[in-house]
Amino acid sequence: MPSFPSRVVIREVGLRDGLQSIQTVLPTEKKIEWIADAYAAGQREIEVGSFVPARLLPQLADTAELVAYAKTLRGLFVSVLVPNLKGAERAIDTQADLMLVPLSASRAHSLANLRKTPDEVIAEVARIRAARDAAGSKTLIEGGIGTAFGCTIQGAVDQADVLRCMQALLDAGADRVSIADTVGYANPAAVRDLFEKARRVAGERFWCGHFHDTRGLALANVYAALETGVARFDATLAGIGGCPHAPGASGNASSEDLAFMLADMGIETGIDIERLLTLRAKVAQWLSTETLHGTLWLAGLPKTFNGGATRAANPIVTA
Repeated sequence: MPSFPSRVVIREVGLRDGLQSIQTVLPTEKKIEWIADAYAAGQREIEVGSFVPARLLPQLADTAELVAYAKTLRGLFVSVLVPNLKGAERAIDTQADLMLVPLSASRAHSLANLRKTPDEVIAEVARIRAARDAAGSKTLIEGGIGTAFGCTIQGAVDQADVLRCMQALLDAGADRVSIADTVGYANPAAVRDLFEKARRVAGERFWCGHFHDTRGLALANVYAALETGVARFDATLAGIGGCPHAPGASGNASSEDLAFMLADMGIETGIDIERLLTLRAKVAQWLSTETLHGTLWLAGLPKTFNGGATRAANPIVTA
């Protein structure tokens, strides 16, 4: 029998990766309600947005306000995505706990998505590290390596390129690194192989796995990553999101489905699944014109499930 982590963190990224990929622009007060309800359901890591120009992503224009609110919730670890030094400076100013800098191992996808080569992104991480340190900031830097299993533009991505980018990010000053299957090309065997090698490169600084459910394999890929000892995964409520360069992509791993799978396996997450399903129903009303995903909301919890008895340990409190 494989040995799994006894506790796993689900980092909710629906407010960023989910909302940036759909047409609906959710009002700030709804996003704050989402954060509050996710916190009440036991989620303790949330990526609340991205510091990119509002003209490019109006869905995320209120990220600074969301960071300010989220920082009032005791014990909540607040992440943001930043594509460059300017975004990083805003993350530092807001005192976000972590800023994720995305890097595509696929050169073609990197140029299409960020208009930079992978090596140029790595150089930007070095500048971000220098600015963070000069500011005396405690904001962590995570280098997120996307298209790690292939790319809809370039096709195959060499595993050696992924591992080289990972080492280079660490050398440039990233505190953490993570791996993403941006377009849903991964399979469990490939995940196990790459994650084992990545763990040998980064050790405990390997921070997170990020899987898209494009071909229905997100949870199977999480299982394979669990076997390598990884204990943190990105997911989005109702499986919203996806990559604009992956036509037909169905979105991310669903937070509620992932929370159920882990709990049913006896792995602690701290999440009250019934509360999370209640929040999903609320978000589904807010996003009534969008395509949502996931299956637990439709089938419900099985009568044999015992993990639902765990309630969120901490009520909503302000610092």
